[in-house]
Amino acid sequence: MLLLQSRPSMTAAELARELEVSERTITRDAQALSEAGVPVYADRGRTGGYRLIGGYRTRLTGLARGEAEALFLSGVPGALREMGLEDAASAARLKVSAALLPSLRDASHTAAQRFHLDAPGWFTEPKTPELLPAVAEAVWDDRRITARYRRQDTGVERELEPYGLVLKAGVWYLCARVPDAGSFRVYRIDRFTAAEPGADRFGRDASFDLPAFWAERAAQFARSILRSTVVVRLTGAGARALRHAVDPLAAQEALAEAGPPDGAGRVTVSLPVESDDVAYTQLMALGPEVEVIEPADLRRRFADAAARTAAYYGQDEPGTPDGGPTATGSP
Repeated sequence: MLLLQSRPSMTAAELARELEVSERTITRDAQALSEAGVPVYADRGRTGGYRLIGGYRTRLTGLARGEAEALFLSGVPGALREMGLEDAASAARLKVSAALLPSLRDASHTAAQRFHLDAPGWFTEPKTPELLPAVAEAVWDDRRITARYRRQDTGVERELEPYGLVLKAGVWYLCARVPDAGSFRVYRIDRFTAAEPGADRFGRDASFDLPAFWAERAAQFARSILRSTVVVRLTGAGARALRHAVDPLAAQEALAEAGPPDGAGRVTVSLPVESDDVAYTQLMALGPEVEVIEPADLRRRFADAAARTAAYYGQDEPGTPDGGPTATGSP
């Protein structure tokens, strides 16, 4: 019944292939459905087949409550709204709800009250890229686009085959194939200045796997920006907190390659970082749980910061130089 609901008609041979049974079984089952009141009509002849008449639809009777609730969790309302698909998603949810058994029609409400996805990071106000709906439409329609985008101080124009969209920490990315280069690349949509859909559709590469492609490119990006190395000595607390201060994978690999702790229980690790300036900001979060060994310039910066911090806390009164007058003028 579901196969016939999804297509205008199907021959007995097509149904038999889909369901992996014999054509005789299809004939027998169609007769059984008809006797049960399902309006299955058989067109005779070589080009004939089976179809449902009168707009017949069956209810979704095979779903368990957990499956129905999971179905309503599959959408991301904010992302759908930003792509211009909110109305379509709302209509689809309404139709699914109407098709469910009465005992399961509250699944959308119970799921929404138990899970909510807030994708952007804290303390940010991400803006929806103006061209996102147009790009999303091209993605769903397998339609080539001519995109212009900013790259450093110049503008670039390319014809792209838009394969998929990724929402990462509140930022929208397009995974697209560049026909001239024959390779897949990633673009930040908020850097597009124009995205004009073309008249031609493209044939998708059936081997392209969006989640796998994104995972690989994200890992490559994370590694590509770690161009420097610092050597640090960590206390036990510092080693445990390291992954919260720097790239988690870099921290994990650095700790795995470290030697045994010294007599004071500290471990020395070689840590990949983006730059000395970034390392200074990140490692300062560990306070006295980290000691920078190399490079020498970075160690001097930490020593200077430590000296200034010690001077603050060595004062008799907060906010006054050590040994200087207090706010009331007393010595």
